[in-house]
Formats: sequence, structure tokens, C-alpha cells
Amino acid sequence: MAKKKELNGREKAAILLISLGPDVSAHVYKHLTEEEIEKLTLEIAGVRKVDSNTKEDIIDQFHQLAMAQDYITQGGIGYAKDVLEKALGEEEAMQIINRLTSTLQVRPFDFARKADPSQILNFIQNEHPQTIALILSYLESQQAGQILSSLPQEVQADVAKRIAIMDSTSPEIVSEVESILERKLSATVTQDYTQAGGIESVVEVLNSVDRSTERTILDALEIQDPELAEEIKKRMFVFEDIVTLDNRSIQRVIRDVENEDLQLALKVSSDDVKEIVFNNMSQRMAETFQEEMEFMGPVRLRDVEEAQTRIVAVIRRLEESGEIVIARGGGDDIIV
Repeated sequence: MAKKKELNGREKAAILLISLGPDVSAHVYKHLTEEEIEKLTLEIAGVRKVDSNTKEDIIDQFHQLAMAQDYITQGGIGYAKDVLEKALGEEEAMQIINRLTSTLQVRPFDFARKADPSQILNFIQNEHPQTIALILSYLESQQAGQILSSLPQEVQADVAKRIAIMDSTSPEIVSEVESILERKLSATVTQDYTQAGGIESVVEVLNSVDRSTERTILDALEIQDPELAEEIKKRMFVFEDIVTLDNRSIQRVIRDVENEDLQLALKVSSDDVKEIVFNNMSQRMAETFQEEMEFMGPVRLRDVEEAQTRIVAVIRRLEESGEIVIARGGGDDIIV
């Protein structure tokens, strides 16, 4: 009997899409690059006939890989391996994991992104600033922001600077740091060569910290490295930058934020900020705002900063959804 031909990945993908039908395949195509679509389409066009056993085998392989990927998402490679071993046995489980990880790179510190920021803080707060910077650069920006805010003030700027100037780190160092934190958090993960850090990374982190921490870090960076501080500020948006928005955007922001937050935020703002905001209100609304701000009396700086942070969050959300445009440094001029 002739030995059955071993299909390559592209051939299996072509047979899978044929089996799934045109509607499902069309949805899959939306997630592929033009080059991938071209190659896969040529492969599909070359398929003449597929016997039912081959088709069922490929669908079964895909189902197993999909389950393994789902298990990895839930709890990492180790969790996926444990579940698959119980269901399919050790040998078949390893075949599936090896097949999946040959094309899938699991980002370092994946386990840490599922952990509570306060838990991570407990383990890293006494580490060297470079180690802390490396770990934070791989976390979700919101996680990293919470941790950075909780570090001692004298450490915050140093860590932020190290994230900003960080380039690619050798896999050996990433793996060593990852293993130590992994043992402390009792989780499992695999390594890859993903690059992390850089200006954009520290900007994302600073955008997630509280206003006081943000100002402390930027003030310290202006002393340590004025050029770096200026580059970071160019890419960030703070409440006072509302003066850079066009009138339509400011009006949209006014509609979306809470009046109380806006009144608090304006309480200690510059005259330029107050003027541009009031100019984008109706005369009656502007007069009401000014009266209520006068009757507000003294306010805590912390309350003002929290209100400004909430407003900036609204502005960033509107920008992400494409409803307003924020002009930033580096050639983002608006063309009408």
C-alpha cells in the first residue's frame, strides 16, 4: 500500500477552508494579509478532490489546535498541556502543543498579565530599576501604570526613563527575569524574542498612571534628560492640551464629560483653557458654569486632578473611536 502523503500547513488550511464553506472562509480571509490570501487562494484552486477521511482528520486537527489555543488563553502553555494530557494522553498532547507553538509565539510574562498589579508590585518593588522596567514594559499599560504609581517617587522617573530608552533585550535575560517572577507567582509561560520598551511603551504607561505620578515623573525626567522628557510629552495628552483641539472636538468633549468634573478641572486651569472651553459653550451654560465654580469654594488638589484624569480618559476614548482628532508632534497635521 502506498504511503499516505503528508500534507503541509498551507494544504491543510486550503482543505479546511473548503470544508468550512464560502461564508466562513470569507470571514477568515478578513484576518489574513494580501500575500496570505493570494497563496491560500492558489492552493485552494489547485485542490481537485479530498477524500472524507482526510477532510475529517484535518477538521479534527484544527479542533484540537483551537482547544489548545483556548486553554493557553485561559491559563498558559502549562495549563493547556495538563488539560490535553488528561483528555488525549501525554504523547498526543505534546504533539498538539508542539504543532501550535511552532507557529505561535507566546509573549513573555503572559502569566503576569493575568495577575493582580498589587501582587506583582509586592514581588518587584525592591528589584533593580532596570528589572522593574523590563517587567513593566511587557505588561498591559493599565497594569504597568498602577504599579508605577505605587513605586517610591525617587524610583518612578528612573524606571520610566529605562522603559523609554529600552531597546531589544536578549532572550536569555528576559527568560531569567521571567523565570524568577514566574516562580514567585507560581505560574507557567514560555519565552519568545519579542521586543518591548521604547518611547511608545512609556507613553502608554504614563497615560495610565494618576496625574500626580505623571507630573512627578515628567518633572524628574526634565531634569535628568530634557530631550527624552520633551519627546514623551509630545506624544502624551494632558488636560491643559484641550486648547489644541478644534472647536468641534471641544464641544463633543463638553457633551460627553460630567459637568461636575469639568467644573473641578477648570477650577485651577489657566485662563487660556477656561476661555477656549467657555467659548465652546452657549452663553447661558458658560455663565452657569462660572457661577457654580465661584460658589464651589476651595477644592482639594487631588479632586481636581482626578476630575482632569477622567476628562482626559474621555478625550482619549473619543480619539480611539475616531470621533475626534488630537494633533500630536511628529507630522500629525490636520488637512481639511
